[in-house]
Amino acid sequence: MKCPYCGYGESKVVDSRSTEDDMSIRRRRECTKCRKRYTTYEKVESTPILVIKKNMSREYFDKSKIINGLIKACQKRPVSRSEIENIADNIEKDINNKMLTEVKSEYIGELIMKYLKNIDEVSYVRFASVYRQFKDVNTFMEEIKALITDKQ
Repeated sequence: MKCPYCGYGESKVVDSRSTEDDMSIRRRRECTKCRKRYTTYEKVESTPILVIKKNMSREYFDKSKIINGLIKACQKRPVSRSEIENIADNIEKDINNKMLTEVKSEYIGELIMKYLKNIDEVSYVRFASVYRQFKDVNTFMEEIKALITDKQ
């Protein structure tokens, strides 16, 4: 790190502390040549995730879209807001842990259903009916039968 005052390349850290949001570290440095102090910030570099839609277009991953879809599926069901946010957080972590920079929307949909199935079956069926675009009652019944079979 070059000193912003004299351009010298050596400095020592005088103080380090986390920022209020715990997303970066604030460091007070002192130039070993001119002895002036300056502040630097260190944070984790994040790589944006692109979602590949069904029509092959790409858009940035947006966790709020997952939350909004879950809120609709869980409407009037005993699923708390914190459970919904936990699902969205877990999905984001799953994608980040796989070090993916592009992910298909189908993969995200399947992850949502995996988590939702363990929390509330009615919400799961609601989400699945929209996600899988059930065309008739028979498709709906097949999904419910599969849910019952998995439960046994």
